[in-house]
Parts: sequence; C-alpha cells; structure tokens
Amino acid sequence: MSQQPVLSPAQLSNIHAWWRAANYLSVGQIYLMDNPLLREPLQPEHIKPRLLGHWGTTPGLNFIYAHLNRAIMARDLDMIYIMGPGHGGPAAVGSAWLEGTYSETYPDISWDGAGMRRLFHQFSFPGGIPSHVAPETPGSIHEGGELGYALSHAYGAAFDNPDLTVAAIIGDGEAETGPLAASWHSNKFVDPRRDGAVLPILHLNGYKIANPTVLARISHAELDGLLRGYGHTPYYVEGSDPEQMHQDFARVLDTCLDEIRDIQSRARTEGETERPLWPMIVLRSPKGWTGPADVDGVKVEGTWRAHQVPFSGARENAGHREILEKWLRSYRPEELFDDDGVPVPAIRGLHPAGSRRMSANPHANGGILLRDLQMPDFQDYAVSIGSPGTGAVESTRVLGTFLRDVMTGNMKSFRVFAPDENNSNRLDNVLEATDRAWNANVIPGDDHLARDGRVMEILSEHTCQGWLEGYLLSGRHGFFSCYEAFIHVVDSMFNQHAKWLSTTNDIPWRRPVASLNYLLTSHVWRQDHNGFSHQDPGFIDHAVNKKADVIRVYLPPDANTLLSVADHCLRSRQYVNIIVAGKQPQLQYLDMESAIQHCIKGVGIWEWASSDAGQEPDVVMGCAGDVPTMETLAAVEILQHHFPDLRIRVVNVVDLMRLQDQGSHPHGLSSVEFDAVFTQDKPVIFAYHGYPWLIHRLTYRHTNHNNFHVRGYKEEGTTTTPFDMCVMNQIDRFNLAIDVIDRVPRLRDVSSHVREELKDKLIQHHQYIRRAGEDLPEVRNWQWTGGS
Repeated sequence: MSQQPVLSPAQLSNIHAWWRAANYLSVGQIYLMDNPLLREPLQPEHIKPRLLGHWGTTPGLNFIYAHLNRAIMARDLDMIYIMGPGHGGPAAVGSAWLEGTYSETYPDISWDGAGMRRLFHQFSFPGGIPSHVAPETPGSIHEGGELGYALSHAYGAAFDNPDLTVAAIIGDGEAETGPLAASWHSNKFVDPRRDGAVLPILHLNGYKIANPTVLARISHAELDGLLRGYGHTPYYVEGSDPEQMHQDFARVLDTCLDEIRDIQSRARTEGETERPLWPMIVLRSPKGWTGPADVDGVKVEGTWRAHQVPFSGARENAGHREILEKWLRSYRPEELFDDDGVPVPAIRGLHPAGSRRMSANPHANGGILLRDLQMPDFQDYAVSIGSPGTGAVESTRVLGTFLRDVMTGNMKSFRVFAPDENNSNRLDNVLEATDRAWNANVIPGDDHLARDGRVMEILSEHTCQGWLEGYLLSGRHGFFSCYEAFIHVVDSMFNQHAKWLSTTNDIPWRRPVASLNYLLTSHVWRQDHNGFSHQDPGFIDHAVNKKADVIRVYLPPDANTLLSVADHCLRSRQYVNIIVAGKQPQLQYLDMESAIQHCIKGVGIWEWASSDAGQEPDVVMGCAGDVPTMETLAAVEILQHHFPDLRIRVVNVVDLMRLQDQGSHPHGLSSVEFDAVFTQDKPVIFAYHGYPWLIHRLTYRHTNHNNFHVRGYKEEGTTTTPFDMCVMNQIDRFNLAIDVIDRVPRLRDVSSHVREELKDKLIQHHQYIRRAGEDLPEVRNWQWTGGS
C-alpha cells in the first residue's frame, strides 16, 4: 500500500478529533451519570451503579463513522450506516449527538454540557435508552442487538434506491452466524443500473464475548479467498497507530467509492451487463482500541476482556476510578468541547448538513419516504361462485394474478420475496409482470431470470426476511410467501422486527412504515406428501405472543376472502400481517360482496350453512382455516342428514384476533358481540387450523369459554392422504360430528346408531387408503349440498 498521504494535516487533525470526541462520548455513556466534562475529579456518585454496554467494538465503529462523514461531504453522498456489531449503541448515539441530530430529535438532550450529562445518564439506565442501536437512535434501521442481519438489511435498503450507498459494518462475531454467511450472496441480486450500492466493512477486532473469532484467526490468504469467492474485491486496513490507520482507511475508502461510482456508471451509461466484483473493506483493529491497556495487571485492550465493560468497580474501587478518569482524559476533552460543552468548530465542521447526515438520512426513517401503493381493484379478480362450497380453485393462484398487477403499478416500490417457492406457492403469475432478480450466470433453459427482476428468491428464509425488512424500513412495500412449517427459520428475526414496530409506535418522530406481510401456504393440512417434517402451524402461536398493537392473523377460507384480506394488508402500516391460505384446489364459499362483508366483520355466522334460523342453536360449529372450514361444513351436512331438527349455527373466523376480548386486542370482540355469535351457554365445536390450545387462550376471558371444544393440529402427522391428516388429528368431519353428538344433551339417547356409523366410516377410511393410496371418493369429491 502506498504511503502517500491522502489526508492533509488539517483533515487528519479534524478526523482524529472527531474520533476522540466520539470515543469520549461512548465511554461517558457507559460509565458516567454526572460530571460529563470532567470539570472536577471523578467521585463515586458520578459513576453509574450498574455498568452496562459494550466498549470493545465501539472505537472501530466511531473510526469508520468519522471517515464516512469526510467522504459524504467530499462527494455529496446519500449514505446510511448499519452497525452490525452487537451492542454498538454508544457509537451511534454519540455520533448522532456530535452531528446535532440527537438534540434536534430530543431537545432535552441539548448540544452542550447539560445535554451531554443527560446523554450519559440515560444510556442503559432505567427510563432511558437501550445499550444497542435501538429504534430510539436517529439514523438506525438495524437494532444490532441480535447478530446476523446487517448485510441483508443493507441490501434491502439499497434495492430500488439508485443514489443510496449503504455502509454495512459487519462484526467478526456476527460474521460467524448463518444469516450473515448466506447474505454475502446478496450481491448476485443487485442491478447496478437501478439499485444503490452496499459497501461491506468487515471489522476484525479478534474476539467475541470470551472467544476468538474465526475470521480473525484464519490466514490472510484464506480470508482473502473466502471474500473473493463471495464476489468481492477486498481492501485491507490493519494496525493500531492512529495516524497510519487514518491515512490508510481514507485511501481505501476513496478507492472503494471510486470503484462503486465506476461500476454504476458503466452499467447506467455504457450498458455493461457483466456482474461486477463489488469492493469491500476489511478493517483489522484492536478490541477496545484506545481503552485501558491493562487493569489489575491483566491485559485488556486487544483481548476479549474489552468486549463489554472493561472494568466494573469504578464506583467502589478508587484504583478503578483512577483508571477511568485517566482513560477519559486521554481523549483531551478540553480540546474537543468549549466551556459550555459544545463541540468545537473543528468537530462541528466534520459532518454533512441536513439530511446528508447519516443520523438524519430519511432512508433511515422510511415512513418519511413511504408512498401509497397504486392498487388495482381486488374485486376485479373475483372468483365466480355458483353455489357455496363448490368448485375447485387454487386460491393463491388467484392472489398471484392480483399481485402481478400490484407489481405492474409499483415497479419501483414493491417486491415479492420467497425462498425458492414463488411458483410452488402458485404466485407464478407475478412473473408475467417481472422476472426473478438474478445477476449471476444465466444458461439456456433458465426460467424468468433477469438483472432487473423484482421477484426475490434465494433459498434462505433469513436473507429473504432481512431483505424485506430493509426494504420496508427504508420506505417501500413487500410481500413474503413461505412454506408454513419453515417460516420458523426466521422466528427470531420476526421477533426483532415486531419489537421494532411496537417500540416505534411510541416514538413520535418515527413515521409509520408499510406492514410486513406473510403468506404462509403449503400448510400443515396439505403437506401430506412431504410428511411430518413439513407439518407445523406454530408460527401463529409464536406471533401472537407479541404486543397486540402490531400483530394481525388472517385465515381466509377461499379465494375471494384471500383477495380482500391481501388488499387490506398491503394498504396497512406498522403491522406484521400473517395470512394462512392453502395453494391446492379448494372449495369456494363466498361471492365477492359477501367476502368483503365477512372480512370486515372478521367473524360471522354463515346463514346459508346454518339451521338455527334465528333461533337459539343447539350447537355452534366454529371454524378458522380453509381445511377446517371444509371439514366443519361436511360435518354439518352429516348432522343435518341424520338429525333434521338439530339447530346448528356455523361461525367462520377469518380474523383470528377477533376471538380475543376487546381489552386484549384492538380487533377483539366485546362480550356482547362474542355472546351474540357464540352464545353464553351452548356447546361450541371449533375446528382450527393450528394448535388447538391457542383458541382456548384467545377466548378464555369470554363467558362461554368453558363450553369450547377445540380440534386442531396436535402433532400427529406422516406421509399420508390429505383427509387422513385430518383423521389423525381428529379434525375430520366424522370426529367433528361425533363431538356434536357427545355434547348436545338431547342427542345422547337418540344417536347411538349414528355414532356407530361414523365410527365405521373412520375404520372404512383407514382400510381404504392403505389399499387404494388415496382418500375415499365420497371424501375426495365432496362438495356442499346444503344437507340434502
């Protein structure tokens, strides 16, 4: 590497001053609650009683931030900063305060010594802010407390943002995670003509909490081969001497930004189509750089001991307090802040103005940029219903046609995501509007691959989820389809996003973003061919543990209700919407007008299937989900045939959260509404798509909860026929009919022969499928006839 200086003496001095200031603010946040400018010797009461936070990664993050600021000003870059390394909160908060954004966002944290005191006091303190890069931090779209998502979030933000550069700092601990390892392949999905750029910066400081990191301990040749194999041209900055490191990093950063500009220019003006090798930076610096070299005779800087709080006894231990004060004074705060605690001009001049500041960039508060989708009228895609409970329509294929036209109208702000399952999930009509994004090799016979494709498919649920989150949080819209059983792969990512949304609901300056919309299909009741490993409806249970203000769950029973639900979800803000719908041919129940009414209500009595005719029913048969709905209606026909005077009320639930009481969820029913549908004292036989205990949990506060008898999936499954899956879990029509017989008192003395007949049917089914390999014809070909 050439030793020709890139930075002038004045530039070097200013960048180093910014770095010192940011490091000082970071240490202050971790340790201090008073005496922020060290105008007097440190006393025990100046130090927090509980020391929380992470120092080890922070000086490297501050170092990078200072250099990116120089580049933004020199090149007028539109740039956001994603901090992947763990709890890098002190760096993000301190830098936002130095830029003035923090004080603009939170006027009580003023840009002076009093504000600095409050800045320090609030960090990791009751009533304050978290220790990581939380939603409260201006400039953040990435929590950072959980590792693995920095790159996928960065690429999600860069898609369809041609002028945006995303600096994605990847910790070497984070680089060991599965999600991060897969997300390196995101560069094969970038179109330099219409997408922005991601600049990965791999920060090697050598250690995790207590162990060395893999990438810091392999040879240079092995690391270089790995990164080049991922499709990058890596540039290296290594050392600990500040002056040399500043010059080297500035040189490498300029080189990388020049290469990004050239790649985009060749693609946009010269039409170059060959996939580029995007530049990236590897920064190798000591863990806890500029911190105490050793404490109590034990080495700290450059070891795992610097990862969190380098020493914790400063409040009680005078020796530790002396080390802390010496550490803080090593940054020479009197040169960095004036008598009032305001950053000196050299520092005030080393950040861009206005929205060019990374902490004020609108892409990091995506609701500012969000625009409504241009939506087709979903009613134009209605499936014609001859009579309820007939037909054989793939509902998700109908949805795919609708999504095709949503895509057509929003070619710069809407994408669909799927882990290699878009066509399998019957959404392939979307490919009539766009192709699959692909910037790797294409050979004859490939299907719908193009650099400018907008269907995002990679066989990594983590990467799809991360892309979508980055896309949404930077102000766009999306739709994620996945096999129901394997959406669990992103359980933890979903957790983080749901918590982000819930937190931002209480942050006024955070503008609402488009909802994260899941379609879970290839679901438990039609995974008979793949077997037990593919049979799990539990993501719903996982989701409803989150706060009610962000979670919505829909189980549309047919195509028209699916269209109505999808239209609603795509227009919504600040939710995680979960739609569960099968992709196999299924019966259709409601015409479009009825479907809209039903979806608006969320739960309703199906008069056409009921026989209580406005009277008090003998039994309520509830259902939620497409297969449970079909089995419930088939059971109703059996009962109506054998007991014509039995008064049955059929209730279908499309909005699952309507089952809660209104005090627990915004969609919950009042007691009066619930009783009007489910009665106060009649038996309720409820067939549910998922695990049955969730229905009990949702309804337990309602009057008639004790009379609910719920059938659902109970971990019985294998490779078998579709109907046998229902029988194994006792959600089938025969078992449901028996449940009614056993729970309606007036049937007990007149139903013995019918009960035996239904038991015989179950035996007949069992024998038939093992002989024929398919379900009984009367089951396979069943359609609703109204009990005749």
